[in-house]
Amino acid sequence: MADLSKIINNKEAHAQYMADEIKHVCTTMPKRDPGSDGERMACEYFADVLKNQCGCERSEVEHYKENPGSFMGWIYITVTCALLGMISFFFIPVLGVILYALGFAIMFLQFGFYKKVVDKLFPEKIGSNVTAIKKCTGEVKGRVFFNGHPDAAWNWPFNHKFNGAVHDAVMISAVVGALVSFALCIAATIVTKCYVGVASPLLYGEGLYYTGFAVLAFVPSLIAMYYLWDEKTVVDGANDNLTACLISVAILKALHDEGIEFEHTEVGVILSGSEEAGLRGAKAWCEAHKGEFDDVPTWIYSFDTIHDPKYLAVNYRDLNGTVKADKEVSDSFMEAAEQLGIHCTKGMVPPFGGATDSAAFAQAGFRATGVTGLNHIIEKYYHTVYDTYDNLNMQGLADCFAVAVKCLENFDNRFGKDE
Repeated sequence: MADLSKIINNKEAHAQYMADEIKHVCTTMPKRDPGSDGERMACEYFADVLKNQCGCERSEVEHYKENPGSFMGWIYITVTCALLGMISFFFIPVLGVILYALGFAIMFLQFGFYKKVVDKLFPEKIGSNVTAIKKCTGEVKGRVFFNGHPDAAWNWPFNHKFNGAVHDAVMISAVVGALVSFALCIAATIVTKCYVGVASPLLYGEGLYYTGFAVLAFVPSLIAMYYLWDEKTVVDGANDNLTACLISVAILKALHDEGIEFEHTEVGVILSGSEEAGLRGAKAWCEAHKGEFDDVPTWIYSFDTIHDPKYLAVNYRDLNGTVKADKEVSDSFMEAAEQLGIHCTKGMVPPFGGATDSAAFAQAGFRATGVTGLNHIIEKYYHTVYDTYDNLNMQGLADCFAVAVKCLENFDNRFGKDE
């Protein structure tokens, strides 16, 4: 029966180790945008730490092809379709219908469901993952993976210069304007029976005609969407998501330092790169390891942006609310938090909130859940240059680490015991 109480009770010291390592990565390595040398170097560094300081017999850096610019690059395509659709309303409304249908389809598939719709239109790069496993001393009866993503996001200028409310307002205004204009193009097509010519009150009707001009007020919001992300500026990503990487690594290091070995439970770390490019690393990992870990119960705890402890939450739904996490794995984190008296709530990644790597694992059939420690109302540090090593929350790190270790203890006591 595992007893990891000593590690749990020393959570503050382990949080300090995490903070020191996060500072080291942020100050000594290149920026870690998806598919970059910085991402690869971070993966190589963590793989070495996991092997030589954490006792992992297996610690490998794995590579895959990707097109990271596509994840935010779809904006250029969809917004261009929307602007051309607004113009088409006044001349060829049926063309506007086609343009809007194309633009929204790309948006929903590429961002809403993280599909690879326009990936090939963007430069190909090589992403990096890490798979590390600490073997047990006897027969394997269960396996736990802890997960984080080592890459960092591109800067969001509107949140950086103003705040999250402005960032959201730009997106909402642009989407609303495009939807209204789309509806007008459909109406004009029906009214004119696909008539091609210059719009007029006589042809369209005064209400439809003048509404078309009113919708032009949304043009500034649509143009602003071109500047929603700054692809030339990569943030440090201390919270998002080195916190998750170091929680995962720190668990293995704590076990190694205390000389704790499990008899029947394997413990591993998955560092899945290019999460900020649409979960590309996690998706590649699932493809590369399909069926490899089906031999025994295998659970994945995926962490993302562990910051403020009052927002520590288990996300029972992910990927804009469309993907279910494994309920038993999710419940296990909630139960462990309750056992330790640490605040944790049931949550979800909401629509337009994006996704965590947990969604990719769940879609591939792995038993996984996602844990976050951030306010879903965007804060100043999120995806901006303020996400630095001196903006960590030590209690948030310590609390999440403690709950994760308790999850491991509970898992071993359930699956790792002798029959």
